[in-house]
Amino acid sequence: MNTGSVADELSAAYGVSLAVIGLFTTALFLTHASLQVPAGRLCDRYGARIVGIVGLSVTAGASALALTWKVAAFAIAMRALAGVGTALTFVSGSDYVRSTVGSPVAQGWYGAGSMAGGGVALAIVPQLGSWRAPFTTAVVVGVVGAILLAAAPREAPRPPLARSLPNFRDPRLVRFAVMHSASFGLSVVIGNWIVTLLERADVTSRTAAAAGALTLLLGVFTRPLGGRLIGHSGLLRASFLAGGAATVALSLGQPLALAVAAAAVVGLAAGIPFAPSFAGAAAARPDAPGAAVGLVNMTAAVTILVLTPLVGLTFSLPGDGRFGFVVLGVLWALAALSVSAGGRR
Repeated sequence: MNTGSVADELSAAYGVSLAVIGLFTTALFLTHASLQVPAGRLCDRYGARIVGIVGLSVTAGASALALTWKVAAFAIAMRALAGVGTALTFVSGSDYVRSTVGSPVAQGWYGAGSMAGGGVALAIVPQLGSWRAPFTTAVVVGVVGAILLAAAPREAPRPPLARSLPNFRDPRLVRFAVMHSASFGLSVVIGNWIVTLLERADVTSRTAAAAGALTLLLGVFTRPLGGRLIGHSGLLRASFLAGGAATVALSLGQPLALAVAAAAVVGLAAGIPFAPSFAGAAAARPDAPGAAVGLVNMTAAVTILVLTPLVGLTFSLPGDGRFGFVVLGVLWALAALSVSAGGRR
């Protein structure tokens, strides 16, 4: 998020197009997504705290190196390296919460914090007004985070390392992967295109941006709530149906009040399955909880990588993207079928 918030400044500083600046994010996201399961495996072997310290250090180091040479190709390479660090950090953060505090509600608070981080970047980085801002802020956060984690309590001893990695042959993990992909994954795809959709429905850019922010920010409030809904399968299914219906409503674009209300429902619904998905995945594979969480989060990341450009293509079809949003809404609603009785297994 931090490079996208000053894309114009980076474009001018590096002398490249905005499309190239977009690769700064793509490079990080590709390594972040591809290393989710290996990051979880490392947590299972060495402990979340150690892996988290390494991940924060890698992200800080890569960001510091990016400041030394203002060449786009080098910056993209450093962003890819930073993605290695964020993969280690995200999975280890979830695993550290599981192995210390342990409650699903705490897992939801962790999810809320991780989602809020993107909003904080969008708020702070542009105020610094420099191409260096994304990299310097990443260095500061990484160093401070590593120091705090080094001083944090150690987690409980772990069981022997599992011989086999979690995979999609386990129907329980498939359920949790579908839940996380449909809620978090699809909400990010929607957040990428909602402003464009509303602008083409004659909504002003400022209003469209404000409505679009709701799809990502409101999940901060409902992720902790989702931890309390484990075992309440009916309410969990309702969140998927509500998210799907709201996405279809968004496809209409107008009236404005309906679009804003639908965007709010998308944001609220997207946060609820986070804790059940992660806590459920870890519980399903107590011998490899980190890798199980990594598998679930990797699926959502791949969903974002695949569907974001595909939905973008629908804006060249009749309806200016409405068809893409209808498809997303149907997929989100169908994910309600992945919630089994009891909402956990």
